[in-house]
Amino acid sequence: MKPRAGRRLLAALTGAATIVAGVAIALLAPTASAQAATSQVCDIYAAGGTPCIGAHSTTRALFGAYNGPLYQVQRGSDHAYADIGLLEAGGYASAAAQDSFCAGTSCTITKIYDQSTNHNDLPISWGGFWKGPGPNGADVGADAKALPLTVGGHPAYGIKVTQGVGYRIDNARNAPTGSHPEGIYMVTSSNYVNQWCCFDYGSGENSHTDTGNATMNAIEWGTACWFGNCVGSGPWVEADLENGMYHTNTGSNKDPNNSGVHFPFVSAWEKNNGTSNFTLKYGNATSGGLTTTFSGPLPNGYSPMKTDSSLLLGTGGDNSNTGVGEFFEGAITSGYPSDATENAVQANIAAAGYSFGGSTGGGQSNVEIVGAQSGRCLDVSGQSTANGAAVQLYDCWGGSNQRWTVTSGKQLQVYGNKCLDASNKGTTNGTAIIIWDCNGQTNQQWNVNADGSITGVQSGLCLDANGAATANGTKIILWSCNGGTNQHWSLRS
Repeated sequence: MKPRAGRRLLAALTGAATIVAGVAIALLAPTASAQAATSQVCDIYAAGGTPCIGAHSTTRALFGAYNGPLYQVQRGSDHAYADIGLLEAGGYASAAAQDSFCAGTSCTITKIYDQSTNHNDLPISWGGFWKGPGPNGADVGADAKALPLTVGGHPAYGIKVTQGVGYRIDNARNAPTGSHPEGIYMVTSSNYVNQWCCFDYGSGENSHTDTGNATMNAIEWGTACWFGNCVGSGPWVEADLENGMYHTNTGSNKDPNNSGVHFPFVSAWEKNNGTSNFTLKYGNATSGGLTTTFSGPLPNGYSPMKTDSSLLLGTGGDNSNTGVGEFFEGAITSGYPSDATENAVQANIAAAGYSFGGSTGGGQSNVEIVGAQSGRCLDVSGQSTANGAAVQLYDCWGGSNQRWTVTSGKQLQVYGNKCLDASNKGTTNGTAIIIWDCNGQTNQQWNVNADGSITGVQSGLCLDANGAATANGTKIILWSCNGGTNQHWSLRS
């Protein structure tokens, strides 16, 4: 895309660093003797006649028979490398391998392995028209410890793409080019987004420069409203086709039912037949089916497509690198996947068991808790630190009274020593939500659920914006869970 629109990866950096480190240290989990019991997403794509030409994940296998490395890390203490693999073939990541290798020091993700036979691995991008913060304008790798989670009940780590992080391979083997049809999906999150260009996953230019309309085809995820007049505040699934992040063929999102997607884990989808249609979808990556937000003609000047064979993650085609986002898994296919195939892949993703609850290190720290309906933050009224201070909705502004930590004890902690508290241990509808000195009691314990709700451990009731109001100052209470958007929240870094 474009407001700084490009993206690219750094194979050279990885190779050079390997020489510096001297020798790679393999920390792949022991090979399991058990065979994978079920097909995974790329087996489903292949059965539908649209094989994965690139399959990338730090959390799990995307082929039922895969038992190789998922990603590579480099530790800060001695610059040595390790490959992080699986607990068993077709299974989940071995987070313990990373934890052991990175204990007591920092670690960076330096490569994301392609699980397909094409070996289209994603090293750190060498940069492009827009320079990265690394050596000679290269991008940098993600902090390997920054995004803990669980998948299938197992600890794992995602990729937290901050500004300047980018991965890319040029001249990818068997990548769709020109007007050849292509499909893409990724699992991301509404917890960490912005409006800048570009948090992309898909195909871009080998030159890492903007070579004109239709020369890239990627999913863009964020709050960008490139053409203006968008409905809602996002985030949205968009198509980065170069020189435009498209909600529709005319650019802008005008659908009142597409004001934004708010799930802790989001499946994002784009497919393009190269001449007459592109389609955008999203889903909750933990349950349910897919919603199509657009399916129609390509924008004016974009038919036929002229896609190049560079695969990228985290930046735009010309290495525009000011977007941010979270990445857990994704694949790029040769061919235009059928709806039935995508529905089957969505079911596989939903069954994988993504969760931030009980993640490595216990939850997330220093996050905003944002109402799905209001777009406003969970806020301690008047920035008070006193016991009994009310909790409300208020415009997000980054203050310490809006920064929460999800502890391993299921507390939502603010100021470092105060906890979100159901007043007087109330368990009935309308109980006020306040802050109080953390004391470990169950009225201060909360389940942050995959469907976006936050429920009290003691009461089982949902954290609720009173009266489904969205204005500043709306009180936060307990109420019976009803699935309303005033009871849905996302954690945003």
